[in-house]
Amino acid sequence: MSGAREKKRAKKMRNQPASVTLPAEPGPFAGGGSRACPAPDVHSEQQQKFSSQSSGPSYRKDQYFSKGQSRGERGRGRGGWQGGHQSVSEEMPKYITVSTFAQARAAEINAMLKAVSQKSSNSLVFQTLPRHMRRRAMSHNVKRLPRRLQEMARKEAEKAVHQKKEQSKTKCRKARRRHINLVAEFNHRQRKNIWLETHIWHAKRFHMVKKWGYCLGNSPTEKSYRACYRAMTKHCLLQDLSYYCCLELKGKENELLKQLARICSIDTGLTFQEASCLSGRFEGSLNVYRADRYPEDMLGPVTFIWKPRDGSENRQLWIWVHPALKQDILRELKAIFQCSEPEEISITEPVTTSIQEEKQVEVVMSLGNKRKKEDKEGEKAVPVKKIIGDGTRDPFQSYSWISQTTGIAISDRSMEILRYRLIGPLSSSVLTETLKAASVQTEMADSETELNNWWVENCKDSEKVSLHQCQSAIFELLEGMSSPSDMPPGTILGLTVGDPRVNLPKMKTKAVPDFQKYQDNDKVRQLYLKGVPANCAHSFIWDHDICKNVTENKMSEQDLNHMRAQLLVPGSHLDLGPCESKIPILLVQQPGKMAGEDRPGWGSGWDICLPKGWGMAFWIPFIYRGVRVGGLQEALKHSEYQRTPHTPNDFPDCQAGMQFAKDLETSLLEKFKRRPPAKRANYVKLGTLSPFICPWEQLTKNWEGRMKASGGFLCPSSPHPDCCTTEGQTLCDSKAEAVREASPETAEAEETMEITSSEGALKTEDVTSTQDFGERDETMTSDFIVLRSEKLLMQLSAWCYPTAGKDRRIRRISRLGQKEMTEDVFLPILMSYPRALVWVNLSLLRKGNPELHAMICIPTEEDLLHLSKDKLFCGPQEPKHRDIFKDKVQKQKEEKKKKKKDNVKSLESDPAGIPDEEATEDHEDLILGLWSGALPDVTSHCSRTLLGYVTRGDFSLAAGCGEALGFVSLTGLIYMLHNQPADKKGLVLLRTPASLQYRFARLTIEI
Repeated sequence: MSGAREKKRAKKMRNQPASVTLPAEPGPFAGGGSRACPAPDVHSEQQQKFSSQSSGPSYRKDQYFSKGQSRGERGRGRGGWQGGHQSVSEEMPKYITVSTFAQARAAEINAMLKAVSQKSSNSLVFQTLPRHMRRRAMSHNVKRLPRRLQEMARKEAEKAVHQKKEQSKTKCRKARRRHINLVAEFNHRQRKNIWLETHIWHAKRFHMVKKWGYCLGNSPTEKSYRACYRAMTKHCLLQDLSYYCCLELKGKENELLKQLARICSIDTGLTFQEASCLSGRFEGSLNVYRADRYPEDMLGPVTFIWKPRDGSENRQLWIWVHPALKQDILRELKAIFQCSEPEEISITEPVTTSIQEEKQVEVVMSLGNKRKKEDKEGEKAVPVKKIIGDGTRDPFQSYSWISQTTGIAISDRSMEILRYRLIGPLSSSVLTETLKAASVQTEMADSETELNNWWVENCKDSEKVSLHQCQSAIFELLEGMSSPSDMPPGTILGLTVGDPRVNLPKMKTKAVPDFQKYQDNDKVRQLYLKGVPANCAHSFIWDHDICKNVTENKMSEQDLNHMRAQLLVPGSHLDLGPCESKIPILLVQQPGKMAGEDRPGWGSGWDICLPKGWGMAFWIPFIYRGVRVGGLQEALKHSEYQRTPHTPNDFPDCQAGMQFAKDLETSLLEKFKRRPPAKRANYVKLGTLSPFICPWEQLTKNWEGRMKASGGFLCPSSPHPDCCTTEGQTLCDSKAEAVREASPETAEAEETMEITSSEGALKTEDVTSTQDFGERDETMTSDFIVLRSEKLLMQLSAWCYPTAGKDRRIRRISRLGQKEMTEDVFLPILMSYPRALVWVNLSLLRKGNPELHAMICIPTEEDLLHLSKDKLFCGPQEPKHRDIFKDKVQKQKEEKKKKKKDNVKSLESDPAGIPDEEATEDHEDLILGLWSGALPDVTSHCSRTLLGYVTRGDFSLAAGCGEALGFVSLTGLIYMLHNQPADKKGLVLLRTPASLQYRFARLTIEI
């Protein structure tokens, strides 16, 4: 009670003058204190002390009571104060100096008046009154208060009026939903993340995410996982790929090819000089590197389209890149072409557009709350949404550059060209039903407008008219194809179509091909064999002026609906005649799955490129043909079933892939921390060193160390010295399983001791191996690469091919034209690529579902022997590891509790020193269940030697079993294949991060 009373007294005395204090030592009176008048020479000192001392609260006990006072001497209640005042008369001074005494008392009186007039709480004046005196009207009527408080209440009211912000009146829904207000609001909401033209449609039906400067649809809100797979397999899936960036290059062909050859290599496949792609007939894809740096410094994958030749030396090239890779690739292109100075239009156009948008916003504010229909000025003042730039750059940044030496011009046409993707066997039927070739027009519909003026001029040329008719005939033949994969890969078809909004059906229908119509047609068979002619790849979409004309002269939805309302028969076909817009488009065939022997052509389809502003005009007609729409997750599954790397997830050697891995690690770690410690997986006990990120650099470095440390490790008879000591003792044979079932606790204790003893040996071996490579690290870079040489990958694929007999394997290798696996063949590969990764596909033999960051390990001879004896053997188990960080985490937890208690105690004495202690708390924050500090040798940490990691894994609806995609070390792969028996080539073990169970899987490399 004494402590509570002292705090209560301190709270009462916090607004008292500093000069009014109790004596520091106990007085001679029973009351517990006396207030004596100070001597004349002390008053000036007290006044100076009072002027520099704050009147704030203080909770220190020694300010009010001396250290020698006992609880009884302090008095109870108000007795101590009364006793002090009664004893004042006995110690009255004989004489005083009036001026000094009055000066000291004046300071005390001023402090008292200030404390009385100053509020000590945040409550209003009328709230300080007793409850029986309060009235509701006091909050807004000052005269209801007592007269002594009216002046203070009046000041509070004036202060509140000045501080109150002017709140805009909330408009009703009808006003907010007006087009003039909606467009202004939408433009305001796109300051950080750009919207696609189909954003509003997606926002109502998809989970939206903000990535790469865009707001994109991630996955549908409805359950559609299997439905999207059925659409890709049997019907059609639609995706909006308009967020992909288009970089346009213009200049002489020789100059373009000369510099572009520096950023790609013929060793990986196609180049920009490919004859079929250079003619403009086909789209090409390749991997881009920094200039003259192959196979290091990977920038990312791109696709490219050459404009067909028109007889001049200058050529035009489109390079389509992922937005995560755009800045790195654009910077490299400007460097090799020496494009340092931007063009003149690149500075003026974005600035003028922003000024126009500001004026349009001013017009919106000046129109008022209502806009009458007959107000024509108000109709014209509706702001138009203009997209300048994209989410990967600042709107005020330059988007076009030119080289003064070579004359090469680079333009960023992102969001200027929209791109949709149709996936599935019926995508050709969806295209032919939705789009109709434009009719030939030789006269202008209206001389005042510029609608279709470019089309009328081109229709006057007989050669262009015949080309358009040829393109239309080929486009109609697509309806007779069973699948887009029947066309040559990457076929390009240019076309000019009419307004697709005119051909909308009354209700949703499903597009079905008509095979009987083209059953005996020789033209379809010729299209299968020869493809589209080179001249039919021409399209007017390459012309900037035509695209701008088509975008600006688009008929609005309001005018189109008004014309539909005037039809005599509601719902009949609307014929616009010469007023119908003509839109140039470009169709690009996507070949689908080309690698491997199973499901050839799966996932094939068409890409359609069209000018900006026509996104929803094409999107809704596609929806009415029965297509299903997918988002980013569906695109990820599409590439997973094709067994192709996905951008940027599966490119760990480029900057975008590394950034993606870091972001994924951060999100997974935060999700892990949100769970209670008792509900988390202890990855240290499970032997998982890195559950949230794949340590590729350390994996390749450790395998290189194993190769250098023991030169003869590739011989099957000599085991690797870095192998875990428990490898031969933790096999899941029948005897070991019987022992575990009989005494699980004893077995677990033995396994824990074995793993603990092996960890110490591994740490020492890792140190010695790293010391051996000190010389190499000083001369060469420590970064890893991904092997993309087609010749070497085909060689590795032949070595991994599963076989049941030795003779059959020799015939398979000889048929592919590959060499046998001998030291003379693979040793030069290891010397050339000591730190390389290989993209592999994994298919589980039995049950199991691979997950992200699962470990790919090498089975031992006992594992393979057990599998050959028992076909139902699912795989061995990893023994439990000992958590060496558990004691450290517990000790850190206790230290935190102790520091917390110390902070509470020091709160009264020294509050200024607490932040410094809190800042030093989290320097070495350990998390229970995660490995802390530098990782040991990742290859030999567990009982099975680590080979690589899984980047994507799930149950495959296409294969009917668990499938995974990932990377393995090239050195480890050759070591495994060289030591495995002929009938067990390519067998590996998979283990998920949160499990001890290994599963057998088949490893293949598809080219």
